[in-house]
Amino acid sequence: MRPLYIWQQPTWAEFTWDNDKLITLLSEVRNHEGRILGLMDGLGFGIQNATSLDVMVEDVLRSSEIEGELLNADRVRSSIARHLGIETEGLPEPDHYTEGVVQVMLDAVRNSNEPLTHKRLFNWHAALFPTGRSGMYPITVAAYRTGPEPMQVVSGAMGREKVHYEAPASEVVPTMMDEFLRWINGEQGIDPILKAAVAHLWFVAIHPFDDGNGRITRTITDMLLAKADGMPHRFYSMSAEILRERKGYYAALEKVTTGTTDITTWLDWFLQTLRSAILRSEKMVQRVVRKSLFWQQHREVRMNERQVKIVNMLWDGFEGKLTTSKWAKISKTSQATALRDVSDLVEKGVLIAADAGGRSTNYLLKDNLE
Repeated sequence: MRPLYIWQQPTWAEFTWDNDKLITLLSEVRNHEGRILGLMDGLGFGIQNATSLDVMVEDVLRSSEIEGELLNADRVRSSIARHLGIETEGLPEPDHYTEGVVQVMLDAVRNSNEPLTHKRLFNWHAALFPTGRSGMYPITVAAYRTGPEPMQVVSGAMGREKVHYEAPASEVVPTMMDEFLRWINGEQGIDPILKAAVAHLWFVAIHPFDDGNGRITRTITDMLLAKADGMPHRFYSMSAEILRERKGYYAALEKVTTGTTDITTWLDWFLQTLRSAILRSEKMVQRVVRKSLFWQQHREVRMNERQVKIVNMLWDGFEGKLTTSKWAKISKTSQATALRDVSDLVEKGVLIAADAGGRSTNYLLKDNLE
């Protein structure tokens, strides 16, 4: 016999959890959150914006990728950069759809203190589906789903489908969403990070739209996390971490949405994933801080354009090992010129040789050694 779905429980929406099992993990998340925000506070406005740009680009790309949609990274970067007032030279014009997706994310995080309303959700939904279609199929846009057909999450080949979850009937969705929005906009005395986790699950359980529920769920999550951080930008990406842990994400959701209204296991999974997202971003921000200090300390060191370009690449995450052959290829110059460029930076104390061996010698940033 199939267990009741969470919304069929008599205590639906009266979610409970074991604070004792979560308190240590929540404290860790709050500690890491404070550290990354402290790091960002120590940076100049321009570097804050540039770091936030990188994170928000990744967030938009990965949230779409979770749904199997691959956006053009340069167009996403161009759109977000324009909104942040960052130079977009060399980037393509964003298309109408990309601009709509970006505006949804920016509205959520920049206006995180504004009430979440039916109209605001409908506006987000319309931006995600400007043609009124999901792939080849027409869907209800800027309104909650209608119709007698059950909204199901299924997998498997036709005729062998496995139903992982069935959402509430469409006729009860408006009432359920009224209750959800009252809770979102109210004060419950709950930690804001836990509130983001509960909201994520609650919205997924209702599944109020024909399509786009996952992306809007993550948008609501980003909105509440931005409110929890007290920052209008994002410095870590929950969507990117969910994509990395996608199998565990769906398993956690399936387990809790077919269980009781005790959601401790879901909150534990959410907090662990959020901790991973913040830790990953903390390393990135620390690198940005070190990079900023590097250029301050080396502002009197003369470098040509090729040297500046590759030094920046080394700071931003160079793939593989830097050799003179790679330098020549990246810089579109001769091997002899590459060797002169590298030798000059070694002499100035910017690079060090990691291994000896002629052309196979690879070079590292002296100031970026772990």
